[in-house]
Amino acid sequence: MARACRPPHAARRCCLAAGLLLAAGPPGASAAPAAGGAPAGDSACGGAIASGHVQATATGLAMLRGGGNAVDAAVATALALAVVYPQAGNLGGGGFAVVKIGDRIAALDFRETAPAAARRGMYLDAAGRRAADASKVGPLAAGTPGSPAGLYELHRALGKLPWARVVAPAVALARDGFEVNAYLHELLAAPAQRRLLSRFPESAAVWLPHGQALAAGTRLRLPALAATLAGYAERGPSAIAEGPVAAAVAAASRRHGGVLGAGDLAAYRPVWRQPLQLSLFGWQLATMPLPSAGGILLGQSCGMLERLRWGALPRGGADRAHLLAEAFRRAFADRALLGDPTASQATPAELLDPRWIAARAAGIDRGRATPSAAVAPWSRAAAPSTAWSRGGETTHLSVVDGDGNAVALTTTLNDLFGCGLYVPELGFLNDEMDDFATDPGAPHDPKAAADATAKDDGRSPAASAGAANEVAPGKRMLSSMTPTIAWRGREIIALGGRGSLRIPTHTTQVLLALLVDHEPLQAAVDRPRLHHQGMPDRLEAEPGALSPEAVRELVRRGHRVVVAAPGETARVNVVRRLADGSCEAAVDQRGAAQAGGQGVLARGERRR
Repeated sequence: MARACRPPHAARRCCLAAGLLLAAGPPGASAAPAAGGAPAGDSACGGAIASGHVQATATGLAMLRGGGNAVDAAVATALALAVVYPQAGNLGGGGFAVVKIGDRIAALDFRETAPAAARRGMYLDAAGRRAADASKVGPLAAGTPGSPAGLYELHRALGKLPWARVVAPAVALARDGFEVNAYLHELLAAPAQRRLLSRFPESAAVWLPHGQALAAGTRLRLPALAATLAGYAERGPSAIAEGPVAAAVAAASRRHGGVLGAGDLAAYRPVWRQPLQLSLFGWQLATMPLPSAGGILLGQSCGMLERLRWGALPRGGADRAHLLAEAFRRAFADRALLGDPTASQATPAELLDPRWIAARAAGIDRGRATPSAAVAPWSRAAAPSTAWSRGGETTHLSVVDGDGNAVALTTTLNDLFGCGLYVPELGFLNDEMDDFATDPGAPHDPKAAADATAKDDGRSPAASAGAANEVAPGKRMLSSMTPTIAWRGREIIALGGRGSLRIPTHTTQVLLALLVDHEPLQAAVDRPRLHHQGMPDRLEAEPGALSPEAVRELVRRGHRVVVAAPGETARVNVVRRLADGSCEAAVDQRGAAQAGGQGVLARGERRR
């Protein structure tokens, strides 16, 4: 792993004193950064957290209450999610973190990597056709997990509390059990998930006992996972990457036709990268670089909109929606060139160059939509393909502490419950290999892509992806995750989301609502949103996002406007520290039976 200085443990002035507020959603490439922190001042709060589960948020708030910083809270929250939010929280997946500790900005890449035995064409049959579900279901679809090494490294470099203390709540949740909520029950009971989990006896035994989804209210104990977490607390990632846990993962993979081996786990390393730093709308931003495309998409889109004076246009009108769609269309065209930093056919510096942003903005006709087929990427060198994109199962958490330190952390299994294989010692394995261009030059699922285009049902075939994102051993697959931090003076915002290709477009719109329209935090999250990803050439609108008049005008300008299908959305979680030191948190309540948790720690409750 990259070497890093251990954060100083000098006591900081305490500035806090009373209560926890939790609100659930409606039922139904550089060395590691040196640690540091903002000077402790007269902060009006002890911090705030927004995550996908109430218990995970409570776990993070307990870290803040006990004197931990934003990194301690973020890691503890993520580990709790690996227990209570198994559809996306994980030790068997990976992710990204963007961190601001005092004046230091850092980005940690713990994205999964292709196993050593991976090869180009591994998801094609003997006739050269894409084998159904090969990159989605079962351990052949699994990349080498990055979460165990990544979360440890994030804490090692920038955390404050002892490691064992940060892991302890997750150990307790797995050992003593947690209550299955309505959201998890409904997911397990859904026909598609029942079919997936039923394919693997290991998964069905835990999550579909006697063939039935775990009932809401069931207390579920996971002793094998608790033992793994206890070892992780004591020995760090070696407890997972070596010995019995690694052997169990490798054996499960072999048993079901996978190529992930113990050597892959032992060889994995997270990477500190230089974050993308931007100045937009009077704010400073830090977001994730490659292998995330999300930060580039956000930077390009906002850069074009700022040049076009998007903020001066009437809110909710066709003019704003048109420019937003055209900016997204051009940013997604450039996404075709992106991949692992070692193979990408364009760099962030090239795509975020002010001259390129200006040229992109100048190419937008304010009165007419540009056909996506006419929007060439930055270079014509790529041979793009269209891949099928499902909703994706990712989870994002945002943290700010009383000193103004912030973390935006997104982790993922790719699909709900990853590849469907549950390893009791680790949890669900991811199916992130499907994020590669597994058959460059052809759709991932031609029939599904054709059906979606013909029906205009709101589901979106994925954006272009070419040779830069082909499968190769050790390579990191392209991602749309967009953990982002924005700050201006003492104000700071941390945000990001889940939802596959909608992550960057929806995160961008929440950010614009805050930076440009100055909306209250929850209102910015709740505002209906738009999505355009180039191909298919259509503008997707959540119900209420556009008035009938705006729709008619957009159609007149050449847009195809469709209503977003239920469940096809990103969910964006945000925290904010205001100039007066007060803190806020907002979780995205889209969808039925959500169980997101948001919490604010009151003045005086945070200890040294």
